[in-house]
Amino acid sequence: MRSRRKQRNRELMVQEILTTARTIMREEGAAALSLHELARRLDMRTPSLYNYFASKGDLYDALFRLGFGMFDAYIQERIAGADSWQEEIRRYLSGYMAFALENPELYQLCFERPVPGFVPTPESLELSQQILQRGYDGVGRWREQMNSALSNQQTADLVIAMMHGLTALHMANQPELPVGEGRFGGLIAAAVALFDAAWSTPVTSQGE
Repeated sequence: MRSRRKQRNRELMVQEILTTARTIMREEGAAALSLHELARRLDMRTPSLYNYFASKGDLYDALFRLGFGMFDAYIQERIAGADSWQEEIRRYLSGYMAFALENPELYQLCFERPVPGFVPTPESLELSQQILQRGYDGVGRWREQMNSALSNQQTADLVIAMMHGLTALHMANQPELPVGEGRFGGLIAAAVALFDAAWSTPVTSQGE
């Protein structure tokens, strides 16, 4: 019982550290995380943090895994029940932007890599690759309804480029506005219309 209580207390402390680290990153930017400031806010000595994380890189890695885990759950819930590839793309674009607005510090860390010298561990990179692969597989589910001459990966990567581009520009210019509003946040419907126009027309071979 004492061992279980100790483990539970440790888990709670780890969660508090991660939550406080996210607050600092949200206030000052992902790259500005300071272990000294983190310890100060937790009312503990800086060396005590090493009882929970081996280094600041280890802490960033835990936040990276947390971010991708949250993002995956967020997007999967958003796209569930989409009845067409156009609707799924719309939900992806709006969901990605919504996640960034709600979790800007994790969005920065996971999708913009703003921390000099930070390289996620192979295990954390594998998690992000698994999520990416689910996106590629998602294109395969709609392949018969899509007339894209691109491969599944290229089709998904083009959507990802549009998705990230609109979100990055929205976050840089009008992060106070919700999804669907503003100079770039209001272009999601137009982006989906572009994909619809390109991939709803039958692909013909050269010369036809």
